[in-house]
Amino acid sequence: MLIINNDIVHDILTMEDTIRVQEEAFSKLPTGGAIHRPRIDIYMPCGREDGYFRWGTMEGASDGFLAIRMKSDIITWPKDANGNWTEEKYCREPGTYCGLIFLVSTENAEPLAFINDGNLQHMRVGAGAGIGAKHLARKDAHTVGMLGSGGMARAYLEAFTIVRDIESCRVFSPTPEHREEYAEVMHRKLGIEVTPVEDPRDAVAGADILSSCTDSMTPVYDPDWIEPGMHVTNLGRREMPEAAMDKFDVVIRQGTAGLPMRETGRFKAEIGLSPAAYIGGTDEEMKRLPSKNPAPGFGGDSPEFTDRGKGGEVPDFADLISGKAAGRTRDDQVTFYRNVGNQGLQFSAVGGWVYTKARELGLGREIPTEWFLQDIRD
Repeated sequence: MLIINNDIVHDILTMEDTIRVQEEAFSKLPTGGAIHRPRIDIYMPCGREDGYFRWGTMEGASDGFLAIRMKSDIITWPKDANGNWTEEKYCREPGTYCGLIFLVSTENAEPLAFINDGNLQHMRVGAGAGIGAKHLARKDAHTVGMLGSGGMARAYLEAFTIVRDIESCRVFSPTPEHREEYAEVMHRKLGIEVTPVEDPRDAVAGADILSSCTDSMTPVYDPDWIEPGMHVTNLGRREMPEAAMDKFDVVIRQGTAGLPMRETGRFKAEIGLSPAAYIGGTDEEMKRLPSKNPAPGFGGDSPEFTDRGKGGEVPDFADLISGKAAGRTRDDQVTFYRNVGNQGLQFSAVGGWVYTKARELGLGREIPTEWFLQDIRD
């Protein structure tokens, strides 16, 4: 059994491979060649009065591998002096995080690897956005408007350059040094023009691809900024304005994110940035949690919540590539790819690829598989 850390993932996983293996896995969902369970979180009160403990898991299986991704976080929802409202997280102390991928074989049930999820997480989400742009953005898309400047925003821009001939990007972050650093790093990495701007509208205006890539709890752009011909994608569940849905001519979701389950006092949709969560604590402790606010046009409709938009079910990537759903048919259409869903399958597809490459290259720390086996039947 292997332990594969973030440095190894960084060295062997390319964005091209991440896009490819995810597309292959997604295409197998309709026939049962792949399967996944959407993310579910568990909340419990923690030691601080302005936060909650959150445990999150998601699972998926394809091509001989099953992965469960596990996250252990303390979550807070601070507002800064300018009114920016975000979801922040840490494990043990600010600046450290705990996210693990446990990979097993579906051939003989053998445990295969523990993989740190940091770099793989950024790559798999960025690749998801890249897949959407590959199938929905105009062929002549050359410019990106990026709202956000963190690790995810870096992965998104890299993915866009893989699937389209991107020449320039304008980036906005409310923190000047963050957007300036993003511009410098991404220009150096990708060889394209990357310009930091002081107003989010300046980032969006004239862009062929609009990407919101933040942890904001409130919308980060105005729906009236959306222009004909744009392709739009997202990261967070609340960073998009509800009225943006009225601007989209074509809407495709990556995959199933909602759950066909009835809400109760302890099981809720759309708490913070969680798609679905079981919630512990007293009534008083639960007041720490942000109020429910469904993602635009999707989910949150009690008593059952699934991925729904205007007019019923929203088609997914499998519908798009099979021809069941139409994609972009005109250059002036506004397309939206909801980059949420299939998370568990992403981790099994990309995690399986990373494990295979690590084995081929002799990388990773070997530990005895016997540590995880027993002779007592459970």
